[in-house]
Amino acid sequence: MKFSTLLISFFISINAFTQDDSTILRNIYDMALLQGNGYEDLRSLCKDVGARITGSAEAEMAIEWGKAKMESYGFDNVRLQEIEVPHWERGTKEAGWIKLKDGELIKVNMLALGGSIGTNGVLEGELIEFKSLDLLREADRKDVEGKIVFINQPMDAKLINTFHAYGGCYPIRGNGAVEGSKLGAKAVIIRSLGLPVDPHPHTGSMRYADSVEKIPAAAISTMDANMLSDLLKDRKANFVMEMDCRSYPPVKSYNVIGEIKGTKYPKKIIVVGGHLDSWDTGEGAHDDGAGIIHSLEAFRILKELDYKPKHTLRVVFFMNEENGNMGGKSYASIANELKENHVAALESDRGGFTPRGFSCDGQVCHIDLMQKFEPLFEPYDLHVFEKGYGGVDIGPLHDYFPEIPLYGFVPDSQRYFDFHHAPSDVFENVNKRELELGCAAMASFIYLLDNTIEQAKNK
Repeated sequence: MKFSTLLISFFISINAFTQDDSTILRNIYDMALLQGNGYEDLRSLCKDVGARITGSAEAEMAIEWGKAKMESYGFDNVRLQEIEVPHWERGTKEAGWIKLKDGELIKVNMLALGGSIGTNGVLEGELIEFKSLDLLREADRKDVEGKIVFINQPMDAKLINTFHAYGGCYPIRGNGAVEGSKLGAKAVIIRSLGLPVDPHPHTGSMRYADSVEKIPAAAISTMDANMLSDLLKDRKANFVMEMDCRSYPPVKSYNVIGEIKGTKYPKKIIVVGGHLDSWDTGEGAHDDGAGIIHSLEAFRILKELDYKPKHTLRVVFFMNEENGNMGGKSYASIANELKENHVAALESDRGGFTPRGFSCDGQVCHIDLMQKFEPLFEPYDLHVFEKGYGGVDIGPLHDYFPEIPLYGFVPDSQRYFDFHHAPSDVFENVNKRELELGCAAMASFIYLLDNTIEQAKNK
């Protein structure tokens, strides 16, 4: 048989979805929208447990919560996977204010960046503003030394995909302290990575380099950043800050794992999940409580519909995505040690907003396969099925299973960075129907993947 004939046969086979497939998707959506548990489960995670920073008592409580939920829904082989994770604490609430030459004081909304050192009491220094990290790198040491650097680089509002805007600004948070320290700065404050102008500061991970001195790093709200930038146009000002954050030795923690055993390929695993940890502000509702609920509820719905998967479906609540990704790294390493056969992975870590589709970090055959799902999702307004990103937690699987396709759930991105890593990331800011639609989309995608992934592998 010629290659072209084989190719045509392949596409016919994966296009041959039946009326039963459409009916199953309709049943999944009906279950999610009419008999869903997702919203109340998210309420419990946010309100009964709360913020879940790695190494905290709340993170350990969330692990027990996750295990109990999986057991209550009758998942198979529910267990905890021991891992080692970093431990950083914010300490007492940060304080930051502007001090003008005439004695006027202006308090600002500020959060220490995750991993920052403390200020060892009150720290004060003259402010110097840079509109980008590149401009800081180009500065003369004599202009920066002994001062507090203020990096005021906004996210690019003209970019439709807000994750692209976030990626363009991430270096000011990740590398700002290193670049400031190279020039002798006392500390660094950055404009929060968020599109709206509001009073909510956004935290997030940052890094240090062994080659330069560690200096404190914090984010101020976009509203305060605008005010401070306007003030510095014609006046000098000092910034005063106090932070009590510190790092501790690594601690023991766990990923939470449950399964629905496969009937035809029980040794072949499709892994689905999100991250159980969150930053210590807000309640981690969108980041990533929604992803945890998408995964949990998708499996519950499939169980309720008495679906018997071909592959073993495994749900994982990963610990420590935010400041180390030790849950994802450890899971992949252990899977390799156990010689497990992972054939696909799916992650939700982009919030609980209206579903738009899915992306794929994989080979052409896997992207083609996903795009064949689009007609089945058309009645549910999903239209994004494209090459893209899988997720932080499942990313390390590529180190051990280089051919595995990594799929990412893609919701609408316009409001995600209103809440990302901010005190406003609370349960009340998650829409019930949007969350339920996400749960249904995840369950439907898992069902379709389970029934077609072997055909893509055989292309």
